[in-house]
Amino acid sequence: MLSFILTELLTESPMSKETHLIPVQPGDQLELKVETLASSGDGLCRHEGYTLFVPTGLPGDVARCEIVKTTPRFGVARVLELSDRSPDRTEPPCPVFPDCGGCKLQHLNYDKQMAFKVQAVKDALERIGKIEIPVSIESVPAERAFNYRNKGSFALGHRGAKPQIGFFKQGTHEVVDSATCDTLLEPINAVKEWVRGLMRQNRLSIYHEKKHKGLVRGLVIRHSPETGETLLGFITTTGEFPQKFVEQLLNRKSLIDHGIVGVLRNFNNKKTNAIFGEKTDTLWGQDFLTDRLGDLKFQLSLTSFFQINPFQTVKLYDSIKEWVLQKPGPVVDAYCGNGGISLWLAKAGIGVTGVDESVASVDDAKESADRNNLPNCRFVQGTIEKFLEGPNAIGSAQTLIVDPPRKGCSEQVIDAISKMNVERLIYVSCNPATLARDLARLTDYSIKAIKVFDMFPQTAHVETAILLERTLSS
Repeated sequence: MLSFILTELLTESPMSKETHLIPVQPGDQLELKVETLASSGDGLCRHEGYTLFVPTGLPGDVARCEIVKTTPRFGVARVLELSDRSPDRTEPPCPVFPDCGGCKLQHLNYDKQMAFKVQAVKDALERIGKIEIPVSIESVPAERAFNYRNKGSFALGHRGAKPQIGFFKQGTHEVVDSATCDTLLEPINAVKEWVRGLMRQNRLSIYHEKKHKGLVRGLVIRHSPETGETLLGFITTTGEFPQKFVEQLLNRKSLIDHGIVGVLRNFNNKKTNAIFGEKTDTLWGQDFLTDRLGDLKFQLSLTSFFQINPFQTVKLYDSIKEWVLQKPGPVVDAYCGNGGISLWLAKAGIGVTGVDESVASVDDAKESADRNNLPNCRFVQGTIEKFLEGPNAIGSAQTLIVDPPRKGCSEQVIDAISKMNVERLIYVSCNPATLARDLARLTDYSIKAIKVFDMFPQTAHVETAILLERTLSS
């Protein structure tokens, strides 16, 4: 199995404050052999005891490298020439790999990508959580290694009169322009390129981050492979679109040809890295699209959360349903987003209460519950912390599901869970490090099953679902 080292260990080590002799300096060239993969997906090796990260390096590579950065704890080297290639190396199809920061593992054989992700979870639980894993870790690989993402969030830049539309180069705000992204569903690429042509033809003003001037900051395009519907969103500052651009954009034949059901404009005037502002206007059509998973229909607005990979999402939801049905009973679905898990369980006859802080997500969830005639599914808008600490939050619930953002659960949420009498806990995580940290604090629960789902092929992102049962009475 492909071994790797947790990047988090290098940043949180008790030795991190010590000063070490750095045996290299920027500009040095030397031959390095890549030993392992870091959790970031970068190659990792050691030179005279000093840790070096090698982006695009794979275990087994031997390469002439140039040192580009040093710190007291680690350095970064770039590959100049490969003298020996890893047996797991494959040719990436993307013309802008590895400059684009979207994918980091396109050059790694897919079976090894999956092994890397399983190992990432194992090492995080053992090294960060200090957890002795009592069960085998099941892997759920993707059937589609490419063309799976149902949403594209594009950054914008410009080179002369030509709009640059793509993703940020890793660690920068430099836009890497590309006509296609192989991980996106193809209709998203087609809509993006149609919009690019209109923007170029009308010389649309593009936002300049440092000057805080310009009109269009970004594009967000959602597409459902099941219904064929597409939602197109512009992220802009205040100001007016040129009239000719609006006329061409809202040409009915073009919209129908691209399956677009709504064109939206979200306003973001702040100096921020956040994509969306608070206000969204509808320029044409409706402010949502309809997506479908299995027999369920979902209403998705431009800003609401939904799983990026619909094909793997069905596998994840089915696994959660299987675990819940082992000991049927009411469920609380925390961080429910637009209600995907909640609705999936309700369709199986399970009573569910979904909770989320986002107003837009909860509104979408309620609308989807009505559309699917699921009265056994209710949704509450508010913070997870306040809900879980409420007097009747759990009641007779048999299972609590938490699916937090990458930062994991707050201490307040962990404390609230520990005080509850809920018998079973399902933790869905997109970050092995915070997953391990949180599980280490949930000492009243023991692990019964672990599944690693590859929701993001070609990237280092890892999705994990863990079933836990309470071992101590409250």
